[in-house]
Amino acid sequence: MVTMLKKGLEYTQDLLKENEWLRQTAIKLQEQNRLLQARVKDPCPGADSAELMERLKSSQQEKAGLEERTKELERENQEFANRYVEIEEQNQMLTNLYTASFQLHSSLDYNEVLRGVTEIIINLIGAERFAVMLLDEKSLVLTAVAAEGMEMEEVLPVKVGEGAVGAAVSSGEVFYGSGEASGGSPLVCLPLKIGEKVIGVIVIYDLLRQKEKFTEIDYELFSMLGDHTATALFSAKLYTESERRLSTIQGFIDLITK
Repeated sequence: MVTMLKKGLEYTQDLLKENEWLRQTAIKLQEQNRLLQARVKDPCPGADSAELMERLKSSQQEKAGLEERTKELERENQEFANRYVEIEEQNQMLTNLYTASFQLHSSLDYNEVLRGVTEIIINLIGAERFAVMLLDEKSLVLTAVAAEGMEMEEVLPVKVGEGAVGAAVSSGEVFYGSGEASGGSPLVCLPLKIGEKVIGVIVIYDLLRQKEKFTEIDYELFSMLGDHTATALFSAKLYTESERRLSTIQGFIDLITK
């Protein structure tokens, strides 16, 4: 990515230099045209008017060609500048995701991981109202373990296969709504997957006011976010359960050895 950006910068600088050369050449040609036109109107003794007219015509054609080339380079510059900005935004977003995912995996505290997931969804995706739901493998029911912009009680349990949320979990594919908030209908249902196994889902209902819609970068982030969140939550949950069992066993051993 860094190499590509450096090459892009060098390419832009080369285009700017060529633009400047073309502009300077066009200025010289304009001056030549002016002198030739003056000589045609007031030729010097012995001057060949036909030759002067031919040189004037040739100079004007060369000038027109240079001007057209200058316009093409300016268009290329603008297109490249737009692409450069887009790449910078993507690079920044990927850097943010890397930082966020590192923070997720740096802790095995279940509640801390949930807080990290919530912060990522708010800051990177720009969601205002959403819920994180985990799957109970025995009952095949999804229940909320975290929510933002709404009370946990508002997030009703969902059976796998039922509605947009249940269908997304059943298929393992991301569900995209209409793109506009419409009551209880989700904008996105993002399955949390470890390999092919779905352990939960992130359901986004509304975006922040300053964010009108999802961008192309958001769509790229969804799959990465789903994988990292699933792994972090699954690891933290296993660790928490093992710690609880170890504490119980240790308590039982202490009890019978006293």
